[in-house]
Amino acid sequence: MHGGAATGWLLMVLCAVSGAYCLLRTRAGTPRERRTARSEALMGFGMAAMAVPAAVLSPPGWAWAVYAVLFGAAALRALRPALSGGHHLHHLVGSLAMVYMAVAMAPAVTGSGGGGHAGHGAAAGAGGIPALTGVLLVYYAFYVLGSAGRLLPGAAATTAGDTGADGRGPGGFGGGTDGRPELTTACRLTMGIGMFAMLLTL
Repeated sequence: MHGGAATGWLLMVLCAVSGAYCLLRTRAGTPRERRTARSEALMGFGMAAMAVPAAVLSPPGWAWAVYAVLFGAAALRALRPALSGGHHLHHLVGSLAMVYMAVAMAPAVTGSGGGGHAGHGAAAGAGGIPALTGVLLVYYAFYVLGSAGRLLPGAAATTAGDTGADGRGPGGFGGGTDGRPELTTACRLTMGIGMFAMLLTL
């Protein structure tokens, strides 16, 4: 990332921990909650892989095609549930954003002999469509602010009381129904911040 290897390591660790917690959530809850947790675990681990400092691991050119296919499939899987709104819509946006970043970074990787890495700004020539990047940045900025607001002491009880059967909290961003909504929200906040940081480097 534009902040050095330390920033990349921090982002990688945070996303990996979030993915691991989401993976633990797949062991309990309703089928809908387990499906949501699997989607979030995939997102967390995918972001962690993208955040590994390029100086440590330079992915081969074909890795970006794998990212695009993997998250393209995740987007297709989230499409039908997303029609009902709620957090599945956020999963769809997140998966499409990952595809977008993988496609945007792929030319830089092939052009620099595999020395670039998404989220690191390793290739100055890499970039996506400014307008689309801007829209995604605005979306994730609001998502992060909404998630952070639900972690405030006064908002925690409200979120727990207002969470619906589909796992949504106020505003439709999801508060979690696994008995620890604050941890679920914290993981989603972490991944939202990570996505925002990666989009800034495009």
